[in-house]
Amino acid sequence: MLKRIIYLIILLVIFSCEKNNNSPNIIFILTDDLGYGDLSSYGSETIKTTNIDKLAEDGVKLTSYYAAQPVCSASRAAILTGAYPNRIGIYNAFGPTSNSGINHDEYTLAEMLKDNGYKTGIFGKWHLGSIKEFFPTKHGFDEFYGILYSNDMWRWHPEYPEGYPQDLLLYRNETAIKEIVDQSNLTKDITTESINFIKKNKDQPFFLYIAHPQPHVPLFVSEDFTNITGKGLYADVVTEIDYSVGRIITYLEENDLSDNTILVFTSDNGPWLSYGDHSGSSGIYREGKGTTWEGGVRVPSIIKFPNGLKPSIIDEPVMAIDWMPTFANITKSKLSQNKIDGKDIWPLLSGEVDQTPHKKLYFYYRVNELHSIRMNEWKIQFSRTYRSLNGREGGKDGVPVKYDMNLIENNELYNLSSDPEEKINVYDRFPEIAKKMEKLGEEARIELGDNLLGVKGIENRGE
Repeated sequence: MLKRIIYLIILLVIFSCEKNNNSPNIIFILTDDLGYGDLSSYGSETIKTTNIDKLAEDGVKLTSYYAAQPVCSASRAAILTGAYPNRIGIYNAFGPTSNSGINHDEYTLAEMLKDNGYKTGIFGKWHLGSIKEFFPTKHGFDEFYGILYSNDMWRWHPEYPEGYPQDLLLYRNETAIKEIVDQSNLTKDITTESINFIKKNKDQPFFLYIAHPQPHVPLFVSEDFTNITGKGLYADVVTEIDYSVGRIITYLEENDLSDNTILVFTSDNGPWLSYGDHSGSSGIYREGKGTTWEGGVRVPSIIKFPNGLKPSIIDEPVMAIDWMPTFANITKSKLSQNKIDGKDIWPLLSGEVDQTPHKKLYFYYRVNELHSIRMNEWKIQFSRTYRSLNGREGGKDGVPVKYDMNLIENNELYNLSSDPEEKINVYDRFPEIAKKMEKLGEEARIELGDNLLGVKGIENRGE
């Protein structure tokens, strides 16, 4: 009887190993402030991104993919939890002296995959809390190499050294290994460390989160990419990121890992515009980072998985909150018991269906203010202030010009199918659509809150 039990245990272990070994690896590459118009596969005529373009050609290119908020910490929280960031109490971007971070009650994408036998690593920028209890190693990541907040929160900032007197430290796991005084090799080193992680874990399923601090200002490139494009520092920076993506792809291919690896490339939000020659491009879309106009939240997003997805272009709206439930499906992982807002978009990505599972998408900003909603081809912009250059040129040499603050006096409605640039307010022409979307806004404020109107959401677990 004992021998039989031992035999069954061995069979279960073998079956479990086979299941895990067949599970797809996941590599999620997130850039910082890369705009919709910064890749040649998304229309850039200035920057040639050969490796990312090939990724788009071989994978699924999303043309209506949205960051959950147009700012760093909030957008990253959405990716890792599947929830609107304001639902979990994360707004804007944490500073170096913040005592806040991602709540331990949240079940992250890394924790979900780790519980399913994955090795997990983050290389790059974390920005979800900078005191030890909020470190990535406390939230599901086996390994961490990188920085805890944005690269401009730095006492060696070339234009604003007085802005943040704190050190910007480079960490390995929970240990600071040095103060960063020169960021020129960060993109290169993050990529090398990421490849080493793949090398160590290539015989088992792994989740690798590469969160590049660039092209967030201040901009830096390694010596090999300095002036490589002849089109300015921003183009050089994006070209080095493209090369980094190529290094990852090459390693996967050389080690027969490519077919069973899900590779995602995207951005945390739209680009800074006020830095001029140090800024990115939102393409045809209006405004940029820090707004919920399309230029602030619509960003490039590509997913490649040879074993499961055919090359295609999808224009249906999806959001960063969708990655967690989608990866739960494909890896057969157990989802969080917390309420999440994301949807499983695998049927859309695989061509099983041709419509998004979202009936509406909410766009919050600042301290829990509902700014916009997208429903099908419609986008409503609620009354508020927002920042804009109003057609002025940005600054030079990394020194920004000051934004204007514009006021939307009354709610505005746009049809993104006929007017993707959000130029023509059709609120008065489609009152039924406007009223329906305003009703959605009222419902969102009850559930998620809206500090602009003094409404506290009843289900916001972050408060």
